Amino acid sequence: MARAEIKMPEEFLLKLSNLGEHTDAVLKKVLDAGGKVVEEKVHSNLTAAIMTDRSTGELAGALGVSPAKLDRNGNFNVKIGFSEPRSCGKANAMIAGVLEYGKHGQPPRPFMKPAMSSSKADAIRAMEDVYDREVDNL
Repeated sequence: MARAEIKMPEEFLLKLSNLGEHTDAVLKKVLDAGGKVVEEKVHSNLTAAIMTDRSTGELAGALGVSPAKLDRNGNFNVKIGFSEPRSCGKANAMIAGVLEYGKHGQPPRPFMKPAMSSSKADAIRAMEDVYDREVDNL
């Protein structure tokens, strides 16, 4: 049976051991940075999609990113969505869904899906920058 041995650089091992006790705090900062990048792109796409005289700006004002939370599977997540309720009684999520996918007599004006795909690389880059900065500070 073949055997391979890989030795890690001492500096890298030290950073990994320091990260062990700070993992949760670093992950939260990293995910917040990525979430903010995607939220900005969603907001700009949403603003472009609802440029009408009837727009109150309430939907765009309800857009936000949640703080990083641990789910039941042990993974940290951030969510980008809309706060509720709306002043007229309708749900912001419903209005956003109609805007994204359309309805009978109203063509779709997607803003969320294009924002997610176009901001992926920028979000990853922002998260890598925050991770590198946080690990270097340990």
